[in-house]
Amino acid sequence: MSTTTVTTDRRVPPLGGFSGRLLGLELRRLLRNRRAVIFTLVMPSVFFLLFGTDGDYKSDRVGAGNWTAWIMVSMAVYGAMIATTSGGAMVATERAVGWSRQLRLTPLNPVAYIAVKALVAMTMGLAAVVAVFVVGSLVGADLPLWRLLLCGAIAWVCSLVFAAFGLFMGYLLPSENVMQILGPGLAILSFAGGLFVPLSQFSDVFATIAKLTPAYGVGELARAPFGGEDDLALAALNVVAWGVVFVLGAAWRMSKDTQRV
Repeated sequence: MSTTTVTTDRRVPPLGGFSGRLLGLELRRLLRNRRAVIFTLVMPSVFFLLFGTDGDYKSDRVGAGNWTAWIMVSMAVYGAMIATTSGGAMVATERAVGWSRQLRLTPLNPVAYIAVKALVAMTMGLAAVVAVFVVGSLVGADLPLWRLLLCGAIAWVCSLVFAAFGLFMGYLLPSENVMQILGPGLAILSFAGGLFVPLSQFSDVFATIAKLTPAYGVGELARAPFGGEDDLALAALNVVAWGVVFVLGAAWRMSKDTQRV
């Protein structure tokens, strides 16, 4: 009597499993979440219309633009923060329903998985920035085009920090409703970082504390094309430092989660 040994080929696919099809699938999954779409694409524009369209803001100048444009860029940063955080935090829902465990049983490389999540988050972040800028251009935001495009590009690229933040929180918080927890937290961080109100309106103590928050560096760099901004080196250091903290935190929590398989 003979026996036959069956072997299973589990070779890692090209690029660790990263593909346009997987990226498209993840994007469609996020877009089907109506709550996420409303909070990332609608709410920042609504906040801009509420706070940035006063008649005096359209006439008063700040650097190369008007205050309406300044608030528009700040709300675009806020929108990108929400979008990229929610994109990264989707892992909390996947962990809750067991999807992450299923993925770990496939040849999909964890690095490819994280790269897909980051790209999904950044795509939503770009959509949030564009949405606010379109609304702003229709209601009186005044800033030279090249400066406007530079503000948008900086806001989008720097929001990668919050994609890492979303991943970190997604692995840290065992809740499929993680954005209900993070949403108010992001609003507080945005206020503390000077996105809703210029830090010059607050005391020196509060302004000093604000420079230690994650939103401060992204906001300062995104508004730098207006001209006249100080402490850009400090803002860049802020972005890099928080980016390192969130990436290391996400990697640490992901490694802990993987060990549970």
